[in-house]
Amino acid sequence: MSNINTDKEVVANFLERAVENAYPNDKAFAKALGSGKRLTAYLGIDPTGPTLHLGHAIAMRKLRELQNMGHRIILLIGDFTAMIGDPTDKGAARKKLTRDEVLENCKNYREQADKILDMDGSETNNPVEIKYNSEWLGVMTFADVLELSSNFTVQQMLERDMFRRRMSWRSTCPECGNENYVSPETVSIAPDGSTGPMVISTIGTLNWHCKNCEAEYTTEGGDELHSPRPVYIHEFMYPLMQAYDSVAMDVDIEIGGNDQTFNMLAGRDLLKSLKGKEKFVLTCKLLTDPTGKKMGKSEGNMITLADTPEDMFGKVMSWTDGMIEPGFELCTDVGIEEIKDMVNKMETGENPMEFKRLLARAIVTAWHNEESAVKAEEHFNNLFKNHSAPDEMPELKVKSSKKNIIDLLVESGLATSKTDARRQLSQGAVRIDGEVIKDETSEIIITAKGTVLQKGKRSFVKLIKK
Repeated sequence: MSNINTDKEVVANFLERAVENAYPNDKAFAKALGSGKRLTAYLGIDPTGPTLHLGHAIAMRKLRELQNMGHRIILLIGDFTAMIGDPTDKGAARKKLTRDEVLENCKNYREQADKILDMDGSETNNPVEIKYNSEWLGVMTFADVLELSSNFTVQQMLERDMFRRRMSWRSTCPECGNENYVSPETVSIAPDGSTGPMVISTIGTLNWHCKNCEAEYTTEGGDELHSPRPVYIHEFMYPLMQAYDSVAMDVDIEIGGNDQTFNMLAGRDLLKSLKGKEKFVLTCKLLTDPTGKKMGKSEGNMITLADTPEDMFGKVMSWTDGMIEPGFELCTDVGIEEIKDMVNKMETGENPMEFKRLLARAIVTAWHNEESAVKAEEHFNNLFKNHSAPDEMPELKVKSSKKNIIDLLVESGLATSKTDARRQLSQGAVRIDGEVIKDETSEIIITAKGTVLQKGKRSFVKLIKK
């Protein structure tokens, strides 16, 4: 095992790139990494599905940085917690998994993780340890669980945003589709005419202010207003179990997505309470579209570490233009200054598709190899040629060099209304120069040479700047 790398530039890059927050703070974290002490760092993954995905990969890239520095690395498989299910960002309780389902899901995790981590230590002389949290959580008695739960309060659990959203009344904005919430403690005047406030269990008419688009609207019950959803006691227990992982492994550092902040800080508190030990927490940025929506199976753009190079390349090419900059930061080693230069070029009119191709090649190269990236791009090009535009098509002359995709669909006649345009976008039926566009906020670059707007397989319009 080589010496610990304490180079200040390496430490600074670790704490800056792709990082949302460092706890307790950057200065203390940097001091620990610069001490020369070999620290124990871990990333926990619940095997709720058979493939690791981009969200895991972003955190694993940070773990690999620590591995390269010489620190002890643990990849924790949450084979016990997966049977319960982390309620993070979920509007309803997760489906419980059986022990057999969990073990089946994680059987290929080591092979997939090896695309990023040096699992056997052949490159770093610092192999990754794999642990399973059923080793300690699966043998706890009810008395042990009660003792553990005595370290937390109900009030602490209710601070979690997801729980508060579940317990709130909610409505959907008719303008933008955003879901808005009102606290379950909303007060009203008692029906007997008294002036004292009271907690109400049903809500009639309410005036709403959308936090997303600022629209004002009113609900009158029924389908317009939705009652609080249940929060189950076992879901309250999940943060406790994840917190105990840190204690059982006696770690120094935990890494995870910023959607795991609550759980990771619970572990920080518990480790300090039970062992008087400081745990550093690094939360990673999440790759989202410009609206803040994470990638997922329903969007058809979730990249997994089991994807073929061709699938991986094609999925990156389906991302919105707004994901190019964070994609380079979170998923590649391209320098920050080089990324800024690309952003400046796009802002001054260069076609984002070329930079998206660079991103797709970089991601496939990182998770497969350069030869695979070249072949994947050739495959993508062949698919594009098979769906190429006809030689002759209607033309629409546009004054501006940049225009919103919704407006272009309506003006070109490819959509009957803005609502129809949004529907076409959500279904993945719209392409610009062969590239699928789903983001309704996309600003399309229009040149004098012409930009091809396509709806479905047969409807084309050439957009030309006047």
